[in-house]
Amino acid sequence: MNKNFEYLEKTILIVLLVCTIIAIMQEINVMILERNITLADILLLFIYIEVIGMIKEYWVSQVIRMSYPIFIAITALARLIILQRKDIEPVTIIYESLSILVLALAIVVLRVRHMNLFKKR
Repeated sequence: MNKNFEYLEKTILIVLLVCTIIAIMQEINVMILERNITLADILLLFIYIEVIGMIKEYWVSQVIRMSYPIFIAITALARLIILQRKDIEPVTIIYESLSILVLALAIVVLRVRHMNLFKKR
């Protein structure tokens, strides 16, 4: 039963990887056809790269570091801010920016907890 679960896991990871690669190719195709590359396009490609990194990390170590989903969320929020219309309420942009700040602080906390600063000597 355990081996079947591993096969299922690996199959789903392969499907996720293939879908991500297809999405990258589609995005690049759209940029080529439109002859226009925007910051939102670049941020979307970074999201795809983070997804591939997360898939690789899970494939190799069977663990997903919490920083990967947080980086994806930060990039997605930045992309959302960039793509918003100009008539959006300013407070919405402030809330989204604060969300990015909270996520960035979460990454700092995750990184600092492994440092020797807080360990007893």
